[in-house]
Amino acid sequence: MQLESRVAVITGGATGIGADIGRKLASEGAKVVLCDIDTAQGEATASSIRGAKFIMLDVSQDNVVNEVVDRITSEYSRIDILVNNAGVTRDRLMLRMERADWDFVINVNLTGTFLVSRAIIKLMVKQKYGRIINIASVIGLTGNSGQANYAASKAGIIGFTKSCAKELASRNITVNAVAPGFIETRMTGNLSEEVKQNYLKMIPLKRFGTTDDVASVVLFLASDAASYITGQVMTVDGGLVM
Repeated sequence: MQLESRVAVITGGATGIGADIGRKLASEGAKVVLCDIDTAQGEATASSIRGAKFIMLDVSQDNVVNEVVDRITSEYSRIDILVNNAGVTRDRLMLRMERADWDFVINVNLTGTFLVSRAIIKLMVKQKYGRIINIASVIGLTGNSGQANYAASKAGIIGFTKSCAKELASRNITVNAVAPGFIETRMTGNLSEEVKQNYLKMIPLKRFGTTDDVASVVLFLASDAASYITGQVMTVDGGLVM
């Protein structure tokens, strides 16, 4: 039980990668709090994980973030692990991208990561311990046609991760990022078979990743086994980006 007595907060925890991260951390003894805007699915996921709790949270709303973090702190007294996983897409070519498309993605993916981290870091500094894992994307490293907003948000998360790692290292808080490649989720399930096959040709391991592949890396970074790792970006992409 690598995470015995640890308290873990996971944003975007209702489905997909976030839900599996919750299951993985709970299986190693963590007390898991899932946060998401999808209340129905979030409560269903939390009920399937032993000891887990669900709290509705829009990560882009400053006051709401602070209220939720205060609520978690009052109940558990500490927060040891934060996984910033909440993310959205609104893909369009630049010529057709509206300001609303840009703002929506940046506000959730990047600003949301900042707001939740800022609120929880205060507690981690006091307790002189913390593990922050930000879910980026290989798109933040390579860019992608039709995803300028998403790529910018994920590249921003990588820069944010490295900056926070330098600021917080002296307080025994590590900050790392995980950059998944093509992972089989509800989001990628909407892609056409042709698009999927084109992606598959570019992956040296010749398979798509699973949510468990990502969750396993997050577990490692959240554990004491990774206590000397900070400011790093770990790609989980089957060799897509080398």
